[in-house]
Amino acid sequence: MDRRIIGIETEFGVNATFRGSSRLSPEEVARYLFRKVVAWGRSSNVFLANGSRLYLDVGSHPEYATAECRDLLDVVAHDKAGELIVQDLADDAEQRLAEEGFDATIYVLKNNVDSRGNSYGSHENYLIQRDGRLDRVTDTLVPFLVTRQLVTGAGRLHVVGERATYLVSQRADHMWEGLSSATTRSRPIINTRDEPHADPEHYRRLHVIVGDSTMSQTTTLMRVGMTDLVLRMLEAGTIVPDLALANPVQAIRDVSRDPTGRVRLPRLKGGTTTALGMQQQVLELVSRYAAGGGLADTAPYAQVLELWDRTLHAIETDRLALVDTEVEWVMKKKLLDNYAAKHGLAEHDERLQQLDLAWHDIHPRRGLMGILERSGQARTVIDGERIARAMVVPPETRARLRGDFVKAAQQHRRDFTCDWVHLKLNDAAQRTVVCKDPFASTDDRVAELIRGIEADARG
Repeated sequence: MDRRIIGIETEFGVNATFRGSSRLSPEEVARYLFRKVVAWGRSSNVFLANGSRLYLDVGSHPEYATAECRDLLDVVAHDKAGELIVQDLADDAEQRLAEEGFDATIYVLKNNVDSRGNSYGSHENYLIQRDGRLDRVTDTLVPFLVTRQLVTGAGRLHVVGERATYLVSQRADHMWEGLSSATTRSRPIINTRDEPHADPEHYRRLHVIVGDSTMSQTTTLMRVGMTDLVLRMLEAGTIVPDLALANPVQAIRDVSRDPTGRVRLPRLKGGTTTALGMQQQVLELVSRYAAGGGLADTAPYAQVLELWDRTLHAIETDRLALVDTEVEWVMKKKLLDNYAAKHGLAEHDERLQQLDLAWHDIHPRRGLMGILERSGQARTVIDGERIARAMVVPPETRARLRGDFVKAAQQHRRDFTCDWVHLKLNDAAQRTVVCKDPFASTDDRVAELIRGIEADARG
């Protein structure tokens, strides 16, 4: 495919500190977050005017699914916009709690593991063509994703008693299969549930649920950019050596515990490889494909390829400073190491665990990522203006149709329902438009539906 729809779904953790004797559970706090949403949407599951979906997921996790994006930088912008939208809910909830006598501070965390060991995800979605065998893609993609964490992991300080281990990935320990149609009962690296949200005769949706939630703009760009390039290469028919691992679930845990990328991973057909070696092999194949297809000199793919190569070189030569403003697990490790050295802390010290958690605070002023960005210690690829625009303006895809419809219906207080494909006015006529093409940002039927809303409002 010479074009692709990409989106990210992020589940957020919620916690609150209360001053005084009154307390609420995290579940009750999450419901306070969505009071504002329910007030205008009559539901805790809504679509917004920027084309995104916002809802309260199982386990009282706020979830934000970006609108359909064609541009990699749009994916980053709309992912960061989701943080601000959810933080706005937290600010509103704090005010509501104060009005009801609770003195509380709400923390929304973009991470993947809570204090009880439960995991919640950050799922990537890639539109792929229906034709061709799915295993042609997944046979290569699973081992690629197992080792991708070397570049795209968020990092985690894992403490058991007085034993502390720094993990490359937060999500790796919670994956249980390579491929499966389940998402919670038996968490797979790739979810095979066939739910394309598009014309099923032409497309399917590749649902990747192994990735870490990433605060760093550059790491988020790498997550989607690397994977898009691998998919493009496979769709072009590039011959790829057999990369299959004997045990992907064990391998993903082993890679997470080895920041050097050198642990030996048994191959399915004998012999071993390493995460570093596999990533170098895939990068060489992708670079050759990108050069032949003209992508190697095209932004932002050129930046993705350059940082991918530089990260592997930094790991191979043990010079992580080469990427310590761009690769999230490296950035976090540097912060924790420096703080521990400055204060003479043991690796398992609770203050380091708190700092690890504070890394994922989405608050734009209190959160560590925002502080690092403002001080020049974290590189960005988009500015605040583009993120602010993404909070209200959809990408130029089908999301534009949905966003314009939602905006018109809300503005004129019309009862409506919608999902990724359907736009429906809940009136006597029950007018419905089905939008199967996720690339189409214009549609005469939707324009007519909106004109009808405006005409009805004029009487």
